[in-house]
Amino acid sequence: MVASEAVPLAKTGGLADVVGALSRELVRLGHDVKLVLPRYKDFGDLVKDLTEIRTIHVPATPVPLEVTIETGTLNGVSLLLLRYDPFFARAGLYGEAGTDYPDNLARFAFFARAALEACQTLNWKPDVLHAHDWQASLVVVYLKTLYQNDARWASCRALFTIHNMGYQGIFPATEFVRTGLPWSEYTPDRLEFFGQVNLLKGGIVYADLLNTVSPTYAREIQTPQFGYGLEGVLQTRKERLFGITNGIDYEQWSPTTDPYLPSRYTVRDLAGKKRCKTALQRELKLAVRSVPLIGLVSRLVAQKGIDLILDILPDLLALDVQMVVLGSGEPASEGRLTALQDSFPKTFAVRLGFNEALAHRIEAGADMFLMPSRYEPCGLNQLYSLCYGTVPIVRKTGGLADTVAPYVPGAKNGKGTGFVFESPHPEILFTTILLALQVFRDKEEWKRIMLRGMRQDFSWRNSAQEYVKLYERASALDQAVPARPVDTFPRMRFRGIGPR
Repeated sequence: MVASEAVPLAKTGGLADVVGALSRELVRLGHDVKLVLPRYKDFGDLVKDLTEIRTIHVPATPVPLEVTIETGTLNGVSLLLLRYDPFFARAGLYGEAGTDYPDNLARFAFFARAALEACQTLNWKPDVLHAHDWQASLVVVYLKTLYQNDARWASCRALFTIHNMGYQGIFPATEFVRTGLPWSEYTPDRLEFFGQVNLLKGGIVYADLLNTVSPTYAREIQTPQFGYGLEGVLQTRKERLFGITNGIDYEQWSPTTDPYLPSRYTVRDLAGKKRCKTALQRELKLAVRSVPLIGLVSRLVAQKGIDLILDILPDLLALDVQMVVLGSGEPASEGRLTALQDSFPKTFAVRLGFNEALAHRIEAGADMFLMPSRYEPCGLNQLYSLCYGTVPIVRKTGGLADTVAPYVPGAKNGKGTGFVFESPHPEILFTTILLALQVFRDKEEWKRIMLRGMRQDFSWRNSAQEYVKLYERASALDQAVPARPVDTFPRMRFRGIGPR
């Protein structure tokens, strides 16, 4: 398992949650897993038995670099931590103050090459190499090119997981030399992308199997709307492309055990949820009233539909409702939210930044949870909301479409677990919220929706078993994607819209 982040060691987003939880669940299922990560600073005491075992020289441009291999265990998972402080002992994972590090291609090319060299040094021969997102994509490319004739890797197959097509690892063509690959790899059917280097594309082209983090997103990324210029490449590989919905860690996210909550509750006894709502109102200085409380925990960016929310907020807050927001993002959006809080101090609370404990309390204390994403590869907050009996209001896209069953008014034997809309327009979002508010008045019907959501099973065990099926499928393949000389590599013709 090769990735740039994993909880609890390093995290910027959902990638870390997936890598950490999936690795742990695979070990529980009896598999031999080694999780390979950069050795960032400040790991502290999180890793058990952290040991520096060997220093090796890793090919890099312009000269080989010395990396230290550290091993340890985390939640039963064996770790291989690759230490090169000039690259990884920094304040951020990918950048600082909203700006990417200019040497990110060199950093993660080195990490990918070091991952393969470390396994060889330790004489560990994995059956499957599972790489995540653009930061680890060159592991797949190297496996199929620079290491193609190495007998130690002959039987290893590569699975590449795409967590978000919006982040592709695009760099100037002049940086290609940093990969250490021959220029024959810089072609339109390999790593070249409209005159630039695209690392995500390399993983897509060379992996034996591909997957995304939900079945719907696997279909969506094959269209111009969601493919970010790579939809044509993905279409050529659609027979090897799968979708597996993320799970959630019930040890961390469960209203029956959550240490962050003022009162815990279960599907059989919901009394604690009411107490959580009252406590949240007091914590955020809202009026303690029995009105619908809407929660939002999100990055405040266009992908998450913050513009849709801002367009309707004045009208929404004019109703007899309350809303709480936790997140950070675009300065303009943060400013508008703060201004609205000043105008509606008893009904609208905003907390900028991120606070893990408060995120849990919002999930438990809110009646409804808002996720009007323009696209959402999988999403985790709607899963947390279902678990906590907080009814989600979501747009029908990606993992939101796969995990939230739409409520249909008047349907007999209803199966709805939330409120779902399709068109990303403020008016449609507002109408959907109005429907939810109307149903909220029917306490018995609302309780039925809540309980249906709480009874869903999104455990990582289910998702991990689906990954095992992909590993087995990959291992059964013949050499599916061998390195090929440029003159025999089949040309891929695709429609692209250029980098965004």
